[in-house]
Amino acid sequence: MSKSSSQERDDELRPEYDFASLSGAVRGKYYQRFRAGANLRLLEPEIAEAFPTDTAVNKALRTVLRATKPLRRRSRLPNKEYLDSSVKRKVKSAHRRARGR
Repeated sequence: MSKSSSQERDDELRPEYDFASLSGAVRGKYYQRFRAGANLRLLEPEIAEAFPTDTAVNKALRTVLRATKPLRRRSRLPNKEYLDSSVKRKVKSAHRRARGR
């Protein structure tokens, strides 16, 4: 671009902007914070057509996660008191059977 063409274009900046007073600006000051909050993934074109919005993609992925999550049973080990009483009952019933009661 020649000097004459750059002078001809309209300057849209307001005259009150003083870039000399902007000392102390740091390049990439918020870069790490942005990267931590941005979690972008590139979709193949046919996938992007099937899921037009980020909400649709998230909903489909959550459904897949729920469907593939293994079923968990709440199995806890019995406490010691329960084991002791259970063993005592089994021993008593074995003695009763042995005696013929």
